[in-house]
Amino acid sequence: MKFEEYQIIPELKQSLQELGFKRPTDIQFKAIPNILNGEDVLAIAQTGTGKTAAFAIPIIHLITKAGVGRGVQAIVMVPTHELAIQITEVFDKLGKYTDVTTLGIYGGVDQDPQIEQLHQGVDIVIATPGRVFDLVNQGHLKLRDIKVLVLDEADLMLDLGFYKDIEDLIKYLPRHRQTLFFSATINEKIKKLAYSLVRNAIRIQISPKDPVSKNVTHSVMFVSMDDKRFFLERIVNENPESRILVFVRTKVRAERVFEAMNRVGIKSQTMHGGKDQENRLEVMTGFKNGDFKLLIATDISARGVDIANVDYVVNYDLPDVAENYVHRVGRTGRGNNKGVAVSFCSPEEKPILEEIESFMDKKITVLEVAKADYSETLALTDDVNDNWKKLIADAEKEDKAYKAKKKKKK
Repeated sequence: MKFEEYQIIPELKQSLQELGFKRPTDIQFKAIPNILNGEDVLAIAQTGTGKTAAFAIPIIHLITKAGVGRGVQAIVMVPTHELAIQITEVFDKLGKYTDVTTLGIYGGVDQDPQIEQLHQGVDIVIATPGRVFDLVNQGHLKLRDIKVLVLDEADLMLDLGFYKDIEDLIKYLPRHRQTLFFSATINEKIKKLAYSLVRNAIRIQISPKDPVSKNVTHSVMFVSMDDKRFFLERIVNENPESRILVFVRTKVRAERVFEAMNRVGIKSQTMHGGKDQENRLEVMTGFKNGDFKLLIATDISARGVDIANVDYVVNYDLPDVAENYVHRVGRTGRGNNKGVAVSFCSPEEKPILEEIESFMDKKITVLEVAKADYSETLALTDDVNDNWKKLIADAEKEDKAYKAKKKKKK
């Protein structure tokens, strides 16, 4: 079935055609008709399957048919600033030819412009729990006319401790509303929250046995913790035109990897919770525009980076939580694109690798690194702090040549 065959307003069909959306993805095919029918939906779908459009398309249609300019009619709750910004962009692009107005509300920036826009009139709000709760308490955001509530990336919201905020926010919403619950993973805590919000929900589960996209090729290299930077340097140098997203465990690690890449002349930027919102927006824009090809991020950005054509995801450090592997690698191989996920695993990280493989219910292909290749990678670094390794390698090479020559003479 093509989008042109759906019973949605012509303005949406025009936007979809311009954006190159011809046929719905699995989650869109299963979710859109139910949302258009007013059903509550509980959807479990892997990252990169088109979840945002799955709820944005029917919401824009429903609000247009009901009439715009009647106050906030739909609210989409998301866990991070970056997701709020990106989902707002999706709504704006899809609603380009409609009169539907969308506003992203999130912390880390001045709230006055957001308040001003709310007072001017908004149909859809995309928000992080903290900021939206502040504006509700201050009386700037009225939720009494909400017809649709969306919780997107619900599992991450719970991980970030937003459970109480969500519960408190529900008290301000009308009892009779449509609730759409989207999550990449599911556990008992998520089920408890979901079933407290939805009523006789249509349950949709995409690829339940394989939580990661089939478009992503996975591999792991066994590398010493101190040698990871040399292998990252090699990957970047061997793929100069590729857009590479690197995940590390902490913001301190992010800055250290940044400095290591800087020393060898590789342009990169970092993204983590230690940066203010303005800086994070600049970094995201630069990565999108191709100003630099290497972005080093922590898990806070694992679901906040929706960049087209990320070729490689490199797990410089394996994640502390196995589920986060799914969200990290979901930044590549999005839609119909192919992607590559490479993980560096040090000896002390092997138990984490086993947890990840258990969670995915499959083994990750091991990239065998021959001893000679390993040594060569360390020797060929441009890092001025490690020129001694090249000197040692050259000395060993000369020594081998000398011994071979001597042996030949004998």
